[in-house]
Amino acid sequence: MADPDFHPPVNPLPASVTLLFLAIAGVEAGLSLAEAGIIGGPGAVGWRLALIRDYGFSGDIFDWMLANGQFPLSQLLRTVTYSFLHLGFTHSIFAGVLLLALGKMVAEAMGQVAFLAIFFLSGILGAIAYALVLNDPAWLVGAYPNVYGLIGGYSFVMWRRLSSLGEQQYRAFSLIAMLMGLQLLWGVFFDTGTQWLAELFGFACGFGLSFVLAPGEWTKLRNRVRHR
Repeated sequence: MADPDFHPPVNPLPASVTLLFLAIAGVEAGLSLAEAGIIGGPGAVGWRLALIRDYGFSGDIFDWMLANGQFPLSQLLRTVTYSFLHLGFTHSIFAGVLLLALGKMVAEAMGQVAFLAIFFLSGILGAIAYALVLNDPAWLVGAYPNVYGLIGGYSFVMWRRLSSLGEQQYRAFSLIAMLMGLQLLWGVFFDTGTQWLAELFGFACGFGLSFVLAPGEWTKLRNRVRHR
């Protein structure tokens, strides 16, 4: 018989967060094993580059679609699939850890549907904004724009909470400020490219989407529109 007073030492993760983490981890596990020569044979060493070519997001491809007015589904899907590919094990593990931590907070505060919407839409809109603003031929891969969207959702929750407590709301942005500061510091010593802009766009998308997706926010927005 189960003990009704038993509480697990670690709160269980929402199912949607776990599934996304397993999808990212599963892809990376397969590619890492292939690069180590454990599976796939000699040709498996090139699997990562082949997958990035076939499923990564390319600003040049997106520009071609806009210029020609053609939007094949296989190319549009890149705005989703690029988030599940990473440059290596370390690149993926940091994304996975952030997904678990921030995904749990956002899913518990807003619900799993809102969490999934923020995760995917931040990745999609972040990539599109990245392509529109920049002319960078580098491939965009990794779940970081999505994760930064979750940071936007978390910042929104904190922003509202600080407002209700009558405290200074700018403190809600301390996490994104710290991460952007680390990006800037890292960029002084290493060539970090322009992907950080996609992450910043993802953050903005996540924060903006929270005005609609957070509990009670849609009703507030609708009432404001009605009373104008």
